[in-house]
Amino acid sequence: MANQQVNQKESSSKVLGQLRGKRVLITGTTGFLGKVVLEKLIRSVPDIGGIYLLIRGNKRHPDARSRFDNEIATSSVFDRLRSVDADWFETFLEERVHCITGEVTEPCFGMGEDAWQKLAGELDAVINSAASVNFREELDKALTINTLCLENIAGLARQNAELAVLQVSTCYVNGMNSGPVTESVIKPAGESIPRSSEGYYEIEELVQLLQDKIADVRARYSGKTLEKKLVDLGIREANRYGWSDTYTFTKWLGEQLLMKALNGRSLTIVRPSIIESALEEPVPGWIEGVKVADAIILAYAREKVTLFPGKRSGVIDVIPVDLVANAIVLSLSEALAEPGRRRIYQCCSGSSNPVSLGQFIDHLMAESKANYAAYDHLFYRQPSKPFIAVNRTLFDLVVSGVRLPLSVTDKVLKLLGNSRDLKMLKNLDTTQSLATIFGFYTAPDYVFHNDELQALSARMGEVDKGLFPVDARQIDWEVYLRKIHLAGLNRYALKERKVYSLRATKQRKKAA
Repeated sequence: MANQQVNQKESSSKVLGQLRGKRVLITGTTGFLGKVVLEKLIRSVPDIGGIYLLIRGNKRHPDARSRFDNEIATSSVFDRLRSVDADWFETFLEERVHCITGEVTEPCFGMGEDAWQKLAGELDAVINSAASVNFREELDKALTINTLCLENIAGLARQNAELAVLQVSTCYVNGMNSGPVTESVIKPAGESIPRSSEGYYEIEELVQLLQDKIADVRARYSGKTLEKKLVDLGIREANRYGWSDTYTFTKWLGEQLLMKALNGRSLTIVRPSIIESALEEPVPGWIEGVKVADAIILAYAREKVTLFPGKRSGVIDVIPVDLVANAIVLSLSEALAEPGRRRIYQCCSGSSNPVSLGQFIDHLMAESKANYAAYDHLFYRQPSKPFIAVNRTLFDLVVSGVRLPLSVTDKVLKLLGNSRDLKMLKNLDTTQSLATIFGFYTAPDYVFHNDELQALSARMGEVDKGLFPVDARQIDWEVYLRKIHLAGLNRYALKERKVYSLRATKQRKKAA
C-alpha cells in the first residue's frame, strides 16, 4: 500500500515525468553543491536516462571513473542511498552514471572532436557547477574557470540545438549595487560596459583588456611575486567595474558570455546566495569543507576573532544546499519542458525569511555558551570572549591602533631570543585576513529576491513542492544555526582533534 502511494505521488509529479529517460551532463561533482545535486537526482529521479559526469583526472586517479569511484562515490553524501538499498545504488552507478575524463576549460573538454560531437548528441541537458570559488584567486585562473571555459559549454550546445544549458552562478554577481536585487541581468556598479539590445553586456573588449594586463604582469614578475600580483590585479579590476572580489566579477562575466553565445536557446542561470549545510537532505547538516560563514565561525570557536567588520542589522543571506539542489532540478525540468528561453532564478532567503548578521552572531554565541561540549571538533573549550560586529571605520581604527604596539613588542621579543610569534598578533592578523576576504558580505546593503523561483515552484504544483522544496520560509533560523548547521560542521567538515599530552607520551614510550 505504501509503495502504491509513492507511485501515485511520483506519477503526478511534473518534474519526475519530465526528467524520466533524460540524459544529463554535470560538471563540478568533485565540489560540495555538485555532489548534492548528483545525490538528489539519483535518489529522487530513479528513472532518469543517464547521468554523465565530466571529471578531470589527477595524479592518483588519472581517469574519470577511477576518481569517481574513489573520491566521489565514497562520500558520506551517499550514505542515505546506501543505507536504503546498497545493491540498487551500486547497480545505478554501474549502469547509469557515465564518467567522462575531461577538463571543462579545454576545447572539446580535451576529449577530441569526434568524442565531443558524440557526447553532445547523446545529451538532453548540461548542468555546469564547475567554478573557482576562491574570492582572491589569481585573475588568469578565475577568468579561465569562471568565464572563458563557458565558451566550451556553449560550443557543446551548438552541436545539439535541443540541449538545455543550466549555469550555476551566484547572487553576488550583484557586486556593489545596493537595494533590492531581482532575478534579472545585473548592471555593473562601476565603470561603464556596453550593453546589447538583447539585455546582456558586451564583454569581448573587456576580456581582451584583462588578458593584456595579465600578459603584462606575467612579463614582469615570476614565482610567488607573480601570484600575488595577479591576485592584486584581479581585485583592482573587480573593484574598478563594481565588484568586491575576483570570484564575483568573473562569474558575472561568465553570465554575459553565455547569454550572448546562447541567445535564443535554452539557458537557465541559477544564482544561489551563501550556500551552507543541508536543511533536510540527504541528512540535516550535511556539508563538505568550510564555507563562507564557517571560516568566521571557526575563527570565533578557536578564539582567534572577537571583533569583525559588519552591520548587525544587515541581512546575511544564507541558503541550505538542498534547497539550491532542488532549485536546479526544478528549473532543469522547466527548461526541458519549455525550451528556447533564457531564465534567471535566485535561490536565497533574504527577501522571504531574513536573518540579520546580529541574529546570526547571537545564535552562534548562545549555542557555544550552552552546548559547546557537544561540538568537540569545533570548540576546544567554551569561548570566553565575545564576538562583536562593528562598522568598518571603527574596525580599521581599532585594528591599526592595536597592531602597531603588538608588532613592536613582537620584534623586541624576537631580538631577545623568543622565536615564537606573539599569539595576540597572530590572532589580529587572522582577523584582518578574514575581514579582507569576507568583510563585504557581513555589511550588506542589498536584499536578494526570488519571486520568479517561488512562482516556478507554485507552477509545478503541490507534489513537486514537497519533492523539491525551495522556499526559505521553512527555515527556523534558531534551530538551523544552533542545532543543524553547527552539528553538521562538527560531524562532516571538521576532523577529529589530535590531543597530545605529556602523560600520554610517557605512556607510549613506556609501552614501546
